[in-house]
Amino acid sequence: MKTIKQLGSIGIALLTLSTVYACNITEKKKPIELIAHATEPIETKEDNIVQIALLLDTSNSMDGLINQAKSQLWDIVNEFSYAKCGNDSRPNLQIALYQYGNDNLSANEGYIQQVLGFSSDLDEISEKLFSLTTNGGEEYCGKVLQTSLHQLPWNKNPDLLRMIFIAGNEPFNQGRYNYRTALANAKEKNVVVNTIFCGNYDLGVNTDWKNGASITGGEYMAIDHNKKVVHINTPYDDIIIKLNSKLNTTYISFGSMGKSKIIAQEVQDSNAMEMEEAVAVKRAVSKSSRLYNNKKWDLVDAYDDAEFEISSVDNNELPEGLQGKSENEIKIYIESKKTEREEIQKEIQAYNKKRLAYIAEHQKDEKSGELENAMIKAIKKQAKSKNYSWE
Repeated sequence: MKTIKQLGSIGIALLTLSTVYACNITEKKKPIELIAHATEPIETKEDNIVQIALLLDTSNSMDGLINQAKSQLWDIVNEFSYAKCGNDSRPNLQIALYQYGNDNLSANEGYIQQVLGFSSDLDEISEKLFSLTTNGGEEYCGKVLQTSLHQLPWNKNPDLLRMIFIAGNEPFNQGRYNYRTALANAKEKNVVVNTIFCGNYDLGVNTDWKNGASITGGEYMAIDHNKKVVHINTPYDDIIIKLNSKLNTTYISFGSMGKSKIIAQEVQDSNAMEMEEAVAVKRAVSKSSRLYNNKKWDLVDAYDDAEFEISSVDNNELPEGLQGKSENEIKIYIESKKTEREEIQKEIQAYNKKRLAYIAEHQKDEKSGELENAMIKAIKKQAKSKNYSWE
């Protein structure tokens, strides 16, 4: 009788075993060893990660494109922070960055460089964008597409969203590598390629940019990359910037990269402010969202990770103020900073709602020519097919 009950338990486990993939729940039968005491199902989960690769032309004529990317990164992140899946879970975001068409890059490599592999570190993404400079060159779209498809560790789960955005202004078919071959590889990997032509819409159509998007079911867009991004100042901007300074004081650096990452956080705040106050505000809003997570170097974010143990951090890797403290004393300090951070983040989000309402009321200029607007439209359209929605 005992054996029958055990086999019955195993049978139920096999019937109920499923894995949540992205925004869909897919039945996945997993083999279970028929061990007499095995009555619990084994469940595995694959991270719900959206992957976006940005392929930016950094030849001489692309200063405007790079400036738009620098200033509008935070718009894209902030918009994505509101995304949710069909089962109400929240997707994470990884961004990779390539530059192409720059004479400073290796001719042997096709004037192509991976600036950043897939990363969810928003400070690092900002840093790499700000490192880009322009210089003349040859723009080989097919080559940079194939390189990104080959080099990046694309997810294989069919339910996850994988996208490439390639932007430039020279014919899409330049270079020896046939872009159609690269796009065939993209289809095989279930990666959607979206093309952004920097110039006249019809010229982009006639130079294969539209065809480059249609092969994988992506979007073709044309933008005025030299269009000055118009930011609307609001009565809430100064408040949010001051709250951002308070937010920075809640970070507790640890480990080998802690000190350098604290500095990097401040540098990227400064980079945003140097572009324009409104950009600094958008970055602050991003830092108040779930997508700004620094568990690799910040004790508050690390503390929220179920796998993290304070005892795993060597005493000399703690900030000076916590060295020699007991584990309980460290926990109390972390929890106090966590509470302080959550309150500041809520304040920033509340003021941002007022800020967005103010902008909506005073918005007059058409944003259709801007990089951020083109990307968000494409992301939302393609995400819908994967059962994502926006609040």
